[in-house]
Amino acid sequence: MTAKIAYDEVEVGTELPAQTFPVTRATLVQYAGASGDFNPIHWNERFAVEVGLPDVIAHGMFTMAEAIRVVTDWAGDPAAVVEYGVRFTKPVVVPDDGVGAVIEVSAKVAAKLDDGQVRVDLTATSAGQKVLGMSRAVVRLA
Repeated sequence: MTAKIAYDEVEVGTELPAQTFPVTRATLVQYAGASGDFNPIHWNERFAVEVGLPDVIAHGMFTMAEAIRVVTDWAGDPAAVVEYGVRFTKPVVVPDDGVGAVIEVSAKVAAKLDDGQVRVDLTATSAGQKVLGMSRAVVRLA
């Protein structure tokens, strides 16, 4: 597969379609099983509170993975992402209330690079707080 977006058709400032991703306790248990990360801060409210957290929190790598979906969906090919990094700024708190949390992600092309690549800057928030900082991806376009 290759990216479906052409480099020549993209300008700095191009906004990618924003997305929201619901997160429930069930989502966290499924992710724990798939990743092997069974740290109790991701599923045990009592333990999370005892260690100073407000409640159970989503895995940082889960949050990071959800955010990059905005880019891979836009590009049309996950392999088009050649570089991706973030800083974890705030946890995604996931209450056991039948609703959970929502991660809201927006992104835009911040720079056109050499070799048909662009840098995309992402913004990820949950409950009105920025949960990822310096979230950037380099994407090779068609």
